[in-house]
Formats: sequence, C-alpha cells, structure tokens
Amino acid sequence: MHEYSITQQIVKIAEENAISNGAIKIERISLVVGELSGFIGESIQMYFDVLSKGTLAEGAIVDITYVKPQLKCSKCNSFFYRKRFSFECPQCGGMGLPTEIGKEFYVKDIDILTDK
Repeated sequence: MHEYSITQQIVKIAEENAISNGAIKIERISLVVGELSGFIGESIQMYFDVLSKGTLAEGAIVDITYVKPQLKCSKCNSFFYRKRFSFECPQCGGMGLPTEIGKEFYVKDIDILTDK
C-alpha cells in the first residue's frame, strides 16, 4: 500500500518539473526501481492511472527499469548477482556482502511536450 503515497509524490514531482519547464503535457515518466526497494511496479502503474487524472501527467507512459540486486565479494571486491541459495563469489569463492545496488528508487527522466 505504500505505493499509493510514493505514486502521489511521483505525480507531484513530475508535474512541478513539467510546469517549471513550460510543458503542456507529460508524455513519459521513467523510473528506476530496485528489486529490493519494496515497491511493486504494477501497483505504481495502477495508482498512477488514478492519481494522474486531471494533471499534466494524465495518459503519460510510466516506463520502469528494474535493477537486480548485486553482492560485493569480501575478498576480490568484484560485484556479482547472487545465485539461488549461495552468496559465493563466482570469481574467487569469497563471501558476497550486501550492497545498495537493487535498493534504489528514483525518477530518472520526465519527457514533456511544450507548445513551442
């Protein structure tokens, strides 16, 4: 349910930025969503369709890029994707440690239409 409030903020941020840049319509909003961020893209899209009605963002495409989580090896410092049931580094066999990769959530781009 926290997707509702975050989607409200997405619409607000997009509309504020669009207005400040002379937009008459928002055509696309690109999001980056880490798989460990706790946000579900389908829920964001559903709430966006409702919350954007009557705004410059109404009818805009929400483009979501998902980021897979990565671990960092404690021995060789390489980054890698975890295999199921394993934290072992494929390069050296060291132990993989959590990183911030895969936890991100942000608005990457807003494509607008201006009357110029």
